[in-house]
Amino acid sequence: MWLGPEEVLVANALWVTERANPFFVLQRRRGHGKGGGLTGLLVGTLDVVLDSSARVAPYRILHQTQDSQVYWTVACGSSRKEITKHWEWLENNLLQTLSIFDNEEDITTFVKGKIHGIIAEENKNLQPQGDEDPGKFKEAELKMRKQFGMPEGEKLVNYYSCSFWKGRVPRQGWLYLTVNHLCFYSFLLGKEVSLVVQWVDVTRLEKNATLLFPESIRVDTRDQELFFSMFLNIGETFKLMEQLANLAMRQLLDSEGFLEDKALPRPIRPHKNISALKRDLDARAKNECYRATFRLPKDERLDGHTGCTLWTPFNKLHIPGQMFISNNYICFASKEEDACRLIIPLREVTIVEKADSSSVLPSPLSISTKSKMTFLFANLKDRDFLVQRISDFLQKTPSKQTGSSAGGAKASVSDPAPESLPTPQEASEPPTSPSSPLNSPPSFRTQEIPTTSQGLLKVFQKSSPMEDLGAKGAKEKMKEESWNIHFFEYGRGMCMYRTAKTRELVLKGIPESLRGELWLLFSGAWNEMVTHPGYYAELVEKSMGKYSLATEEIERDLHRSMPEHPAFQNELGIAALRRVLTAYAFRNPTIGYCQAMNIVTSVLLLYGSEEEAFWLLVALCERMLPDYYNTRVVGALVDQGIFEELTRDVLPRLSEKMQELGVISSISLSWFLTLFLSVMPFESAVVIVDCFFYEGIKVILQVALAVLDANMEQLLDCSDEGEAMTVLGRYLDNVVNKQSISPPIPHLHALLTSGDDPPAEVDIFDLLRVSYEKFSSLRADDIEQMRFKQRLKVIQSLEDSAKRSVVRAIPGDIGFSMEELEDLYMVFKAKHLASQYWGGNRSAAIHRDPSLPYLEQYRIDASQFRELFASLTPWACGSHTPVLAGRMFRLLDQNKDSLINFKEFVTGMSGMYHGDLTEKLKSLYKLHLPPALIPEEAESALEAAHYFTEDSSSEALLQEQQEGSGNEDTQERREEKGTSPPDYRHYLRMWAKEKEAQKETIKDLPKMNQEQFIELCKTLYNMFSEDPMEQDLYHAIATVASLLLRIGEVGKKFSALSTKKPKDGAHSGGHNSTTEEDEPPTPKLHQDPTQECQPPAAGDPQAKASGNMHIGRALQDSHVTVEGGSGEGQGSPSLLLSDDETKDDMSMSSYSVVSTGSLQCEDLTEDTVLVGGEACSPTTTPRMGGTVDTDWCISFEQILASILTESVLVNFFEKRVDIGLKIKDQKKVERQFSTSSDHEPPGVLG
Repeated sequence: MWLGPEEVLVANALWVTERANPFFVLQRRRGHGKGGGLTGLLVGTLDVVLDSSARVAPYRILHQTQDSQVYWTVACGSSRKEITKHWEWLENNLLQTLSIFDNEEDITTFVKGKIHGIIAEENKNLQPQGDEDPGKFKEAELKMRKQFGMPEGEKLVNYYSCSFWKGRVPRQGWLYLTVNHLCFYSFLLGKEVSLVVQWVDVTRLEKNATLLFPESIRVDTRDQELFFSMFLNIGETFKLMEQLANLAMRQLLDSEGFLEDKALPRPIRPHKNISALKRDLDARAKNECYRATFRLPKDERLDGHTGCTLWTPFNKLHIPGQMFISNNYICFASKEEDACRLIIPLREVTIVEKADSSSVLPSPLSISTKSKMTFLFANLKDRDFLVQRISDFLQKTPSKQTGSSAGGAKASVSDPAPESLPTPQEASEPPTSPSSPLNSPPSFRTQEIPTTSQGLLKVFQKSSPMEDLGAKGAKEKMKEESWNIHFFEYGRGMCMYRTAKTRELVLKGIPESLRGELWLLFSGAWNEMVTHPGYYAELVEKSMGKYSLATEEIERDLHRSMPEHPAFQNELGIAALRRVLTAYAFRNPTIGYCQAMNIVTSVLLLYGSEEEAFWLLVALCERMLPDYYNTRVVGALVDQGIFEELTRDVLPRLSEKMQELGVISSISLSWFLTLFLSVMPFESAVVIVDCFFYEGIKVILQVALAVLDANMEQLLDCSDEGEAMTVLGRYLDNVVNKQSISPPIPHLHALLTSGDDPPAEVDIFDLLRVSYEKFSSLRADDIEQMRFKQRLKVIQSLEDSAKRSVVRAIPGDIGFSMEELEDLYMVFKAKHLASQYWGGNRSAAIHRDPSLPYLEQYRIDASQFRELFASLTPWACGSHTPVLAGRMFRLLDQNKDSLINFKEFVTGMSGMYHGDLTEKLKSLYKLHLPPALIPEEAESALEAAHYFTEDSSSEALLQEQQEGSGNEDTQERREEKGTSPPDYRHYLRMWAKEKEAQKETIKDLPKMNQEQFIELCKTLYNMFSEDPMEQDLYHAIATVASLLLRIGEVGKKFSALSTKKPKDGAHSGGHNSTTEEDEPPTPKLHQDPTQECQPPAAGDPQAKASGNMHIGRALQDSHVTVEGGSGEGQGSPSLLLSDDETKDDMSMSSYSVVSTGSLQCEDLTEDTVLVGGEACSPTTTPRMGGTVDTDWCISFEQILASILTESVLVNFFEKRVDIGLKIKDQKKVERQFSTSSDHEPPGVLG
């Protein structure tokens, strides 16, 4: 490739000059190519250890002028071919021009200009991100691809110098981190280490320091542990590895491949040694952290952040921290964690102005909002640029908010002082109805969509004045008053200053009247609700009356959602819950509906309108509890893993006991999934939900630890799991909220676990206080770190259980052992995933749908199957293998969707590896009949359909029916796919059908015509080409082919005789009787088949004579009437021949198709026609009815019987082949990733 010219001072050190002219020198790296000796070894080692780019380009071209000592690199190449192309271009295009110049400086300037021009021209054609990667980085990417055989699609993210510990010896080399792989290469004094690990195979990734491995990164897969150390920046490397492993886990979880972020701001000039992808991933990590910290919507992108101070009026201080700006928000976070946090939506901003600088307040910026709040930032480094960015974003912010809750005109920088600005409800008062008030109980089936416009608690709770509630009422009034004071001092709505005081108030319990409003604010759901007005109503309308698996599950669970609460004991509450859950399932079909969502949503509906409950559910499922409610509850399992890890750290004694009883996994899942709502009295659990919306998952983990800690002594005395669960169940039932003003709701769980001596009541506020005192050291970023570690573990164990499920679903008669099936599954899955990495051109159908049953999740297409078939088949056929693979694929793809699943794949493999000779031959036989053999491969396949007798036409009919049912299946499947997610009953029906399918007998196989038989012979000849018994096998197959051709000829004679009989004439084989209507008119046949074409001069006349004599005698002596050459039901085909013939083995074997052992694939060209055992060219005598004898046919039984006469063929097919070795080789290939091309090598077609 052309390089931007760079100076080289020492041109000959470590390089050998191969070509030279007055202006250019072509050099080769020492040690590359032949020989090299010790110098070569040393150079190779130096290249790897010191200079990552040296090994990528073993060839280079330098520009030089006669009197100058300075050389300039202009091109480099990884192969001689590439560098020669560049060299020739320079010679042809530049040499003549350069000789005109007088001044050497002009020559160099001209060359440099020309090379820059070529590079610019090349970059024009590249994809937009191509020109962002610096030259040095591109070289490293090229080296990585060449070294590890990676395709173009595999993008390098970054590379680092480090050591890989092989045993106790560190090997210094280069670690390449690509989107899908971790690769390492080292070359030290002749010792080479090359390593490729797929991110999807990583089960553990951690940074640790031991005596043996000082500050190292450990990478575990299922079968190896790898240690890397001696990094220059271990923190950055580990962070990047973590991100890439996380992306791979996401891919396993929901089949989302890595999509490059095209909306990133582009750098003004490429960063040295940082790829566009690395920037992309860094930006992604920052975005995720920013969104999680401030609970912002998923599409929010951080534009930048800067250090500053914020004036806080409530304590008259300038608090240092960071200001973050994104397309819709300005946020602030203090350095001190609890000091202050602020979120200002740009939709609220009215004025942004630069205030006057002073020594006390350098470069201040004031931002005013519609709610009459003004925020003063100071100490901003680049204030002018910042104001410009904010004004750009403000102009893009929609100027009008259509939702009633955010009424009023929108002001931006260009319109800083509107005359009248109605203050939106959000900022001044609790958010209320987003839609019309609720007049009458909704009837679910009417066209207009009713939505409850206030919390169900307000509708169903008898509103008694506070005074009547005594002490509880007074307490509630005090809480409300405290919050009102807080709102007055710290602001109300989205722009509230959030401080340690806010948390204190939340911990004391949010008053009932404010709960809905504060949940919306703290969760960030409010932002999404006001920016998507009318979205919920639209979803409800779309989802009404739609049926799917999710709606069925929702209906089933509606009456199980808080049945003890009066709000859900009538149709009003139930209908609201139905609408919210159905609307969410419609919005997010990947989650759809999961048990536990009903319990959480019913609580959300008590405190907010339907629309508010919907957006709170969105915040929960998509941001605050990621992956909790998917089909495999991965998120909850991950947090359960964190809980177990924390228990080990803070309660080590108890942890051992709990592991022994196996109790943590069974109890904690419901705690996490329902946020304690299903295990604690409602009025207590709701206080935990208050804290959860403010603090996140940290609170749930703290409370869970506090519950274990409080019951430690009793749990240590437990003898089994049941006892431990009873202890914890009874404890949680007695967690009470004495301050609740709601009438107590009986807790169903409590009724089940109440015993003789109820345990003492525990106040929920005491439990929360203890949890903060003892376990508040948890930090959000530590939790994220632990989540990553657990996610690897959880997803890999789920993948393992999926593998076991799939393997168990394979019928027992397949013949492979469990280990072999598991290995095959891993190879099959790797092939599917490879298509997702690099298969940009693959069909969309190949993308995995995690909602499908495990067996249907991973599927491969024809080109991938060809690659697997080539490496795993025991029937290697050289260049003919891809053709055979294509046929096998068509045979296995019964539903014609051009994809096969693992079960179909294993069935195909089993046919070649297991079963007796008959089964294996049957598999091979089927590969040479439709649908496996397609008309392009055998031109007479269409004709074959016309000449079959009734027996065969009934076969064809059967086939059509099967195909018809196959099409129905596909149609059914398409219909199923229309609903989302697909209906599992479809798969149950499909599997039931498979079980019903009766075992096929050899009688069921259709007959084979001459063209198909030629294809079968060709396959057999190719199959034997690499066998040690090659010659014997060729001899045997020639004999068998000769015999079968003659049998077919004899059968054809009988067929001809039978058609001449009168219509009502009965044949001796009654069940085979045919009428002329069933059969197309047969062309008039010559009496002597050998006269149909001129015999070759080299043919042995004696052999021909004996052949004719045999056929004649067969016609006279045979007492069996055969219809269409079929020996069906008539015993072995030797009955077709007289005793003399069966004795005359010599004449049979000498009667070979071509001289024995020489019938290679090439000999059977399209011009060759095989009739009566002779090879004849149709050019000599044109035949009626095309080049192939359409009346000739043969049955499977005849082929089987003929092959049984040759022991060498029998031995070949009965020989056992170990698939384990082939799988090992395939895994090596997968590791090397030498990808085979997508196009099929041209096979030799009959």
